[in-house]
Amino acid sequence: MFSLKKQKGFTIVELLIVIVVIGILATLVIVTFSGIQQKGRNSQRQTDINAVQSHVEAFYADKGYYPTLQQVQSTSWIAGNMKGLDPEALKDPKGATITGSASTTSSYAYGYVATHDDGTACASPSGTADDTACTKFTVTAAQEGKSGSPDEIYTKSSN
Repeated sequence: MFSLKKQKGFTIVELLIVIVVIGILATLVIVTFSGIQQKGRNSQRQTDINAVQSHVEAFYADKGYYPTLQQVQSTSWIAGNMKGLDPEALKDPKGATITGSASTTSSYAYGYVATHDDGTACASPSGTADDTACTKFTVTAAQEGKSGSPDEIYTKSSN
């Protein structure tokens, strides 16, 4: 007589169910992780913009005018005039450096615009008489949305 031993192991159906469950869990982890990274970058953007605003306001309180874009873009000028401001605070977490226009929903670069009372931009090179005429400023950052592209602008302005 033949003796049939009962085989032990998992069936194909059981293995497929386990693979599907693992796939679903992996997808949830990836989606959650990327959302956490976006929130972290957005938080860093807000921290950077707040730091720039507070240092620019402190400069204004000391000198009576706001710095021009060219001054803000110069790391040597920053080191001499805005002590304590990390030059990395002028770079978006994705690497773009500060520009002379307001941030848009098509780019992650921070924006800094210093203006005269009449709203025209202070765009003079450092060292000219125009430097002391900047009476207002706006600094902006594009925030990442759910799709991973910029969808909201975070703004700080002169008081």
